[in-house]
Amino acid sequence: MTTSQHPGPADDLPIRDGMIRLGQALKLANLAEDGAQARALVEDGQVQVNGEVETRRGRQLHPGDVVAAGGAAVRITAAD
Repeated sequence: MTTSQHPGPADDLPIRDGMIRLGQALKLANLAEDGAQARALVEDGQVQVNGEVETRRGRQLHPGDVVAAGGAAVRITAAD
């Protein structure tokens, strides 16, 4: 169980496929500038998925998942 608070309302991050990897989502949502920063954020335990710290950059995310890093959050949604 985590004790950290959700950073607030999440912006939507629409994806075309049914899945996106965590590292890709961080870059697409501008929560990381590039792959190296995404990797560092994940390895340092600074990224949460659905309120839990996630340390796997390759974690598969699906519509409905919420990713938080650096005080911002995005919700994965299916693109129209």
